[in-house]
Amino acid sequence: MLVFWKQRLVFLSVPKTGTSAYARALAPVATMVITDPPELKHAPVYRYNRFFRPAYERVLNAELEVMAVVREPISWLGSWYRYRQRPFMQGKANSTEGITFDEFVLAYLKGDKPAFANVGSQAKFIEPTGNGTKVDHLFRYENQARLIDFLEERLGVTLDLPRENVSPVMDLDLSPETAEKFRRKCPEEFDCWESAE
Repeated sequence: MLVFWKQRLVFLSVPKTGTSAYARALAPVATMVITDPPELKHAPVYRYNRFFRPAYERVLNAELEVMAVVREPISWLGSWYRYRQRPFMQGKANSTEGITFDEFVLAYLKGDKPAFANVGSQAKFIEPTGNGTKVDHLFRYENQARLIDFLEERLGVTLDLPRENVSPVMDLDLSPETAEKFRRKCPEEFDCWESAE
């Protein structure tokens, strides 16, 4: 998570959406950069609302706008799958070693997800809270030009993004039946992505 106090902006870090590269590039101009622990680095809207927003509102009498990036849902799951294929994950309960992408997506759709498929939800991450705290600026991972334009204009910077935390390249085969089941069972994941810029 990145906070830009003067520009009244918070950049929430949705996992697997390239935010590590933005954090590295924007750290010099950010007021606050949270890189650890993961529960705070990747604070969703509800956690931002509970722990961070009150500090700015009560102490500084200021409301900050919130931005986030979401990724096309099948691509997002693909990034998690590939990340969990890395050698350092071997032997761990959340490794996807020996599991096909199709099996991974089907496991993600279960009510009681196995550890390797328990990766959260982009829709839940950006879900507005009861008091109205929400993401004000939502961008598609696939539209980097729009995201960069917004940040450069809002922050008054020129961005040169490094490649960070990149998952291994591999073919991801997903059967049409599994893709359709994912869309049917998780429409909110596709809705949030389609609502982004």
